[in-house]
Amino acid sequence: MSTSDLPASSVPGVVTSAGKLSTLAAAAVWRGHHLAVVPALLLLWEAAVRWGFVNANLFPPPSAILEALHDLASAGMLWSDLAASVTRVGVGFSVAAVIAVSLGLALGRLPALARYLLPIVELVRPISVIAWIPIAILWFGLGDRPAWFLIALGAFFPVFTNAYDAARALPDTYVRVARCFGASSGLFIRQVLIPATLPQVLTGLRIGLGTGWTCVIAAELISSTSGLGYLIQMARTTIETEKVLAGMAVIGLVGFAMNRLMVALERAIVRGPRSR
Repeated sequence: MSTSDLPASSVPGVVTSAGKLSTLAAAAVWRGHHLAVVPALLLLWEAAVRWGFVNANLFPPPSAILEALHDLASAGMLWSDLAASVTRVGVGFSVAAVIAVSLGLALGRLPALARYLLPIVELVRPISVIAWIPIAILWFGLGDRPAWFLIALGAFFPVFTNAYDAARALPDTYVRVARCFGASSGLFIRQVLIPATLPQVLTGLRIGLGTGWTCVIAAELISSTSGLGYLIQMARTTIETEKVLAGMAVIGLVGFAMNRLMVALERAIVRGPRSR
């Protein structure tokens, strides 16, 4: 009997239209259940507060948080503070990215230099960014500059680590082939080192951006007079818990959006249009 006499479902590698539809339907149902968890939790939260199981002053319901978000947005405070935080992250992260990628690739390809500088990096790495806040204020005062410093410091290490590991893992074959063709140092960096290390470097940049976003909030809680961290701090002093949680929600949503944008950028650059 030939394969043409068999049902399509019994031939290896052949998937019927019905099979495809059932798979898609199952995936859609799973996705729907997955997305339904968040609204269900919010409804449960709202009900728990309304029925008196939870203290509304300490843990206000989602409806009160949405109202606080609307008030902050209508007054313009939310947008100005959001813009201040995003701008600070843009500056600090850009500085960290340039220094960390350059240093990571250099130390990864120059073991002699790494022997002297890597211990310094490893010594500073375990020190929490929060521990640097007093030093940042002493060095730079209040305002944007200490925030830039703390963001750059926090974002530096994940970016550096990924760049360094990627450069160290570069196959020796690539180096030998480049030498055989007489590639200069600049050509080797542009045509071999950067393309080979780009996927891992982009991963480090994505992680570093997320770290920088958390660092700016910590800095604004103490050393700034604007930004989402400052907004939360002011709401705390006036005991407006719904505004504190509203600010936290915005921080989470913006951080999530930043991560998704970096993932999309990584796919577009490294994997090309087919992965989309």
